[in-house]
Amino acid sequence: MEKKQAILVPMIALRGMSIFPGMAISFPAGRQKSLDALQAAEENGKEIFLVTQKDPVIPDPSRNDLYDIGVLAEVKQVLKLPGNLTHVVVEGKNRGRLLNIHVKNCDYAEITTIAQDFEEEPSEQEQAIMKIAVEEYDNYLKLANNTAALDLMGNVVAAKRPGALADVIAAGMELAYNRKQEFLERLNPYERLEMVITTMQHECQVLQIKREIENKTKQRIDKNQREYYLREEMKVIQEELGDKDGVGADAAKYRTQLDEKNPPAHVRDTIEKEIDRMLKIPVTSPESNVSRTYIETLLSLPWTETTEESFDLAEAEKILDEDHYGMKKVKERILEYLAVRKNAPEEHATILCLVGPPGVGKTSIARSVAKALNRNYVRMSLGGVKDEAEIRGHRKTYIGAMPGRIINAMKQAGTINPLMLLDEVDKLGVSYNGDPAAALLEVLDGEQNSTFRDHFVELPYDLSKVLFMCTANSLDTIPGPLCDRMEIIELSSYTAQEKLHIAEEHLLEKQRKRHGLTAKQLKIKADAMEEIIDGYTREAGVRQLERTIGEVCRKAVKMILSGERKSLTVTKKNLEDILGTRKFMPDTIYKEPQVGIVRGLAWTRVGGTTLSVEVNCMPGEGKFRVTGNLGKVMTESAEAAVSYIRSQNERFQLEPDFYKKKDIHIHIPEGATPKDGPSAGVTMATAIISALTGRRVRNDVAMTGEITIRGRVLPIGGLQEKVLAAKKVGIKTVILPKENEKDLDEIMDEIKDGMQFVLAETMEDVLQTALVKGEKDA
Repeated sequence: MEKKQAILVPMIALRGMSIFPGMAISFPAGRQKSLDALQAAEENGKEIFLVTQKDPVIPDPSRNDLYDIGVLAEVKQVLKLPGNLTHVVVEGKNRGRLLNIHVKNCDYAEITTIAQDFEEEPSEQEQAIMKIAVEEYDNYLKLANNTAALDLMGNVVAAKRPGALADVIAAGMELAYNRKQEFLERLNPYERLEMVITTMQHECQVLQIKREIENKTKQRIDKNQREYYLREEMKVIQEELGDKDGVGADAAKYRTQLDEKNPPAHVRDTIEKEIDRMLKIPVTSPESNVSRTYIETLLSLPWTETTEESFDLAEAEKILDEDHYGMKKVKERILEYLAVRKNAPEEHATILCLVGPPGVGKTSIARSVAKALNRNYVRMSLGGVKDEAEIRGHRKTYIGAMPGRIINAMKQAGTINPLMLLDEVDKLGVSYNGDPAAALLEVLDGEQNSTFRDHFVELPYDLSKVLFMCTANSLDTIPGPLCDRMEIIELSSYTAQEKLHIAEEHLLEKQRKRHGLTAKQLKIKADAMEEIIDGYTREAGVRQLERTIGEVCRKAVKMILSGERKSLTVTKKNLEDILGTRKFMPDTIYKEPQVGIVRGLAWTRVGGTTLSVEVNCMPGEGKFRVTGNLGKVMTESAEAAVSYIRSQNERFQLEPDFYKKKDIHIHIPEGATPKDGPSAGVTMATAIISALTGRRVRNDVAMTGEITIRGRVLPIGGLQEKVLAAKKVGIKTVILPKENEKDLDEIMDEIKDGMQFVLAETMEDVLQTALVKGEKDA
C-alpha cells in the first residue's frame, strides 16, 4: 500500500543494476554525487534511496533519466579500499516512488514509500502459486549453476508472502537490469510472483537448450583431443626408437644433469616426476614452458655445493685492514663471528645489519668479509621493493611466474653457504601486493630459514648456512620484528683524519688506475688532500671525495695528452686553479660572546653539522614566531622552552607578564633547508633566556639536548657526528645531556682531544656553563 506523505532522502542513481526489498548488496560508489549522498545518509539515520538509470552511460542523470520506482535502503557499511575506491553495503527495505529530485549538498529524492506486501495471511491460491514458484526455482538452480542463486535458496524457502518470495527469486536470477526493473515496478504481489514464474520457465528452457549445445560441442572437442593425444604418443614412440629431437632429447638432457648434480632424495623425486609430466604435456600448451622452467630452476639451484670456509683469524684481520681503514667495531665483530664459527660450526649464523650514512663503506665491507671467510659473495638490492612475490616468488599457476630474489641470489651464488648482502633494507615498500619486510622475517630467522619455501620452487630450501648481512641508512623505517632479528652495528661518519688516510691509501691509487695514470704522472700533496676534504666535499662518507679525486685525475690526463705538462703535482696553492673556487667555506665561531645567539649541534644523513640559533626580543604584544623552515618537533621544543622560562621568570629576574609585553622571534639561518629533530630544545631555551635577560652566551660553547617544560635535559642520538662537527668549527666546550655520558666512551680519542664536555641534567647546568659570568650586556 502506497503512503501519500512524501519524504526527502539522499539518493544514489544506480548504473546497470537493480536492488529489491529484503536484499543486501554491495556496489562501488565512484561519482562525487554518490559519495556526498552516502555521507548525508551516514549523518541522518543511514536511509538512502536507490533508483536505477534508464541508460547507464549517462554520467549525470536528471529526473527523466531515472525509473519511477526505486528502493528505500539502509546503509550497512562503507568500505574504503586501496586506490581511493569506495564500496558500500546496503540492505533494501521498501519500494519507493520517485516524485522529484532536490539538489542540496547532494541529490535528495522526494519519494512516497510503498508497503512491502499485503498484511493478510496468504490465501490458498497464493500458497499454491508460492509452492509452484519454489519448485520452479529449484529446477532453475539445477540448470543455471549459479552460486549466488544457490545461496538464496534458504531465503526462498523461508519467504512467507508472495511479494517477498517474488523479490528474493528475482534478485537471484541472472537477468538484465531493465528486466529486473519490471519486477520491481509490478506492485501487486500476486501478479509479480506470476511474472517471476513465467520468466523462470522461459529461462529454464533457454538453459536446457544451452546445455544440450554444450554437450554436443564437448563430444566433438573430446574426439579431436583424443586424436591429438594419439598423434603425440606416436611422436614419443618414434623418439624412443631413435629420434632424439624434441621433448625426448630435453628430458634426456635434464636426467643427465640430474645425475651429475645428485641433489637430495626429495628434490630428485620431484624433478623426475616433473620430467615425466613434461613428456605428457603437449608441446603447444603453455603448461609445457612452465614445466621446463621449473625443472631448469631446480637443476640450477645449489643443493649440496659449498665452499670450504676459512677460519684463519690472522688472515681475515689482514684482509679487512687492507681493504678498509678504521671501522674498528665492525672488524672486531666480524672476527668474533669467525671465532665462534670455528668453535661451534653447527650454530645458527648471526644476521648483521650495518647502519650508517651513505658512503661510509657498508656495502664494500660485506665484500671484504666474504673474501676473508672464503665465501661466494652475492648482493641483493631491496630499495623500492614493494611486492611480497619479489622475495617469495610467484606460484607456478600464474603466467610469467618466476622464483623470488632469494632463490635467484642462491642460483647466482652457486653454493649453499655464500655471504648474501641485503642492501638498503630500510627502503622496502608496502603495497596491496603484500609486505616484503614481513616475507623477510622467515629468511632472517635462524630457527625457520632451514625450510624456506619459495612459492615457485614449492620445496623446502635450506638457507641456514647462508651468512646474511644487511645495510641501512636509518633504523627508523625498518619494522620492529625485522629489526629484532638482526644485530645492529652502527657505522659513524669518517673524521677528516680518517678521510685523509682513506684517500691516500685507497682512493688515489684506485682513480689513478682508472684513468691510466702512474704515481709519477700525478701526485697530490697531503695539504692539497686536506683542502679537498675540507673545502670541496662535505659528506659523512667518501663518495664525493672519490669523485673529486677523479676530477683531478681527468684534468691531469688532459694536460698530459695535450702536451701542456708531463706530470702534475697538486698542492694547496694550485688546487683552486685545478678544481675552481672552494665550494664550502669553513664554519667559524664568533670572535666574542653574543646576546641571543647560541651554537647548536645537529645530525644529518651526511654527518654532523652546527646550527646557529638566533633570538630577538622586541617590545610588542606577546607574539611568538619561529622561522627557518623548522619541523613540528623543533617548533614544539621552542614552545616548551618558552613555557619553562615563564615558569622560572623570578629566577631569571623577568617581569611576571613579560610574555605579554615582548615579541619573541626565533630564527635558524638557511631557511631553504628543512630542519627537524629532538635535540634543539636546550639551544633555543638558552638563546631565548639570553635575549630576554641581556646575558651574553660564550662563543666557544656548543650544545645539544631536548628540554622538557620542567627544565629537564633529555638524551639525544648521533653524538659522535655532532662532536665532530663542533670540533671542525673550533668549539672548545660541548654541553651534553647527562644520560649521554655512556656514549662518550665510544667516541675516538682523536676527536675528543682538546675538547671539554659538560654533562647537564637540567637547564640550570646548561646556563651555568653557557652564559658569560658578570653583568648584563648593555
